Amino acid sequence: THIVCAEAKVREGSGDALSAGSWKMASGGGGVSVASLWSDVNRAGQNGDYTRALKSVNRILQVTKDDVTALHCKVVCLIQTGSFKEVLNVIHSHTKVLTSDVIAFEKAYCEYRLNRIESAQKTIEGASKQTDKLKELYGQVMYRLERYDECMDVYRDLIRNSQDDYEEERKTNLSAVVAAMSTWEGVISEDLDLQDCTYELCYNVACTLIGQGKLNEAMKKLQQAEELCRQSLSEDSDVTEEDIDAELAIIHGQMAYVMQQQGRTEEALQLYNQIIKLKPTDVGLLAVVANNTITVNKDQNVFDSKKKVKLTNADGVEHKLSKKQLQAIEFNKALLAMYTNQADQCRKLSGSLQSQNPEHLLPVLIQAAQLCREKQHSKAIELLQDFSEQYPAHAAEIKLTMAQLEIAQGKVSKACMILRSIKELEHKMGMVSALVTMYSHEEDIDGAIEIFTQAIQWYQEHQPSCLAHLSLIREAANFKLKHGRKKEAISDLEQLWKQNRKDIHTLAQLISAYSLVDPEKAKVLSKHLPSSDSLSLKIDVDALENSAGATFVRKKAGKLTGENQQNEKGQGDVKKKKKKKKGKLPKNYDPKVTPDAERWLPMRERSYYRGRKKGKKKEQIGKGTQGSTTGVAAELDASKTASSPPTSPRPGSAAAVASSVATSTTASNVIPPRHQKPVGAAGTKKKQQQKKKKGGKGGW
Repeated sequence: THIVCAEAKVREGSGDALSAGSWKMASGGGGVSVASLWSDVNRAGQNGDYTRALKSVNRILQVTKDDVTALHCKVVCLIQTGSFKEVLNVIHSHTKVLTSDVIAFEKAYCEYRLNRIESAQKTIEGASKQTDKLKELYGQVMYRLERYDECMDVYRDLIRNSQDDYEEERKTNLSAVVAAMSTWEGVISEDLDLQDCTYELCYNVACTLIGQGKLNEAMKKLQQAEELCRQSLSEDSDVTEEDIDAELAIIHGQMAYVMQQQGRTEEALQLYNQIIKLKPTDVGLLAVVANNTITVNKDQNVFDSKKKVKLTNADGVEHKLSKKQLQAIEFNKALLAMYTNQADQCRKLSGSLQSQNPEHLLPVLIQAAQLCREKQHSKAIELLQDFSEQYPAHAAEIKLTMAQLEIAQGKVSKACMILRSIKELEHKMGMVSALVTMYSHEEDIDGAIEIFTQAIQWYQEHQPSCLAHLSLIREAANFKLKHGRKKEAISDLEQLWKQNRKDIHTLAQLISAYSLVDPEKAKVLSKHLPSSDSLSLKIDVDALENSAGATFVRKKAGKLTGENQQNEKGQGDVKKKKKKKKGKLPKNYDPKVTPDAERWLPMRERSYYRGRKKGKKKEQIGKGTQGSTTGVAAELDASKTASSPPTSPRPGSAAAVASSVATSTTASNVIPPRHQKPVGAAGTKKKQQQKKKKGGKGGW
């Protein structure tokens, strides 16, 4: 995404010069009525009532159609009322009378105000005499055409050769040119000794510092410009607080831009939103602020970005901003379309950008990114390949992107081939590091060593004394030793040791490598190692062995005597005196009752377990269909049982006594129905309980 810097302040101070010397009395007759009309024109011009003056001029032209002075006055009146197109119509319809010598400035000014900048340039350059007014206007035309060198020459000439009340405006415009050159072209101009006595000059100096990358100094200048603006505007009693805020909006916008560049995005976003709420009349400022808000949002908060992007489409924006600002806004529109999954809109915007700037890199990258979002990686790589072949100047950036796409698909070998084809970057430390890492990932050690060899060879030919050269040799040697290529590492280690004979670490590595290849050579080199006596290593061996990281601790032999022995014994006594914690007793523990010896066994395995008591079945009264009680009634009907007598004997009789004895004896032998167990019920219940125990929780 592209952040857009606001424009420098330019004062268009040419309108006031139009009325100077334009009101003249007609030469020659015309009668008293014409003279009185000229008096009305003169009086209205002095009062600034150009609409009334225009009416009087039109009445004069009815009498004398081709009067040059009347036509000139009409042109001036139309300019003062803002009718620029009508001015050009009057000039074109009276070309014989209004020649370029007479009307060149007015014609060029109207073309400039109608944003016909090239036509205004031709009109000024075609004038026979270059007056100060034309030079002033020509400087503004050059600024709009972004021809800053010529614009600077014009303003320097005007400041040097003119003496009037517009010197401050010219210095302001000159500082704006310097700021534009610094921001858009990266050119640092010579010191012009422009004092920042006004807030416009101070603001332009801040813009120059932003172009040079001096953000902290630029912020201080912007704060100074804000103070000067408040002071100068508060002195005018007619200026309201809203007018001051509107004038400060562009300064605050530039301050937010500096904050964004410094990474203070939250503060910048807050300032941007404040400016948008003010609704300033400057459409260029609104477009810049909206664009920068979109860059803060990036791929987040896209709905807010879609609202803000409408502000960049306002009428007249293209005439208020520079080409680079407009280009950055269009790039961000294409990126926003990609993030909001508007593929067709993204292709349309990036395609139009590419047609306007065929050699520009960003439109192609946006198109490739859109294809990748659609999972068409092969098409994206083909597009980038075609562009790199068509425009070799951007081949390096394009190939880096292609390599990234190949890595994203897991094709590391292809990515290595693409990176190795970038000849201008093959010796760079970053490229060497990336290729070695990728080859190591593919377990191609020979390929990684070849990368080191090519880079070292390049530095030997072009920059042999460079620090990067020695750094590469050391990394190559370490890489070869790490992967067991000691024989190949010997040449690199020898070269390093020759550079610094005092490097003991490199010498030790070299001896280690030679010990496998040429032991005799290793013995010869070992003579260069310093003796053990010369190595003053102040190391406490006992502290080292007793440290936390020591894997072996030497045990000291001998018996302890004296105080040490007593201390050791004392420590042992202390250890013995430690008591064990008492176990917790159950809450319902009764010390008078002896505990159950089988309490550790499960309940089912205890000798006194008799199974669970079966609950009594509830009487099945009221079950079945409504009103049917036949089953229950039959069970309760004593007359139907075999043991019951057919009739009830009278109490006290012998039959009653006999029957009572009989029933009591039978009752003692017969098991009641509710106590009877169905056949096989116990076996089935045990099986069911065992099955439940498999999946359920164990317990008592």
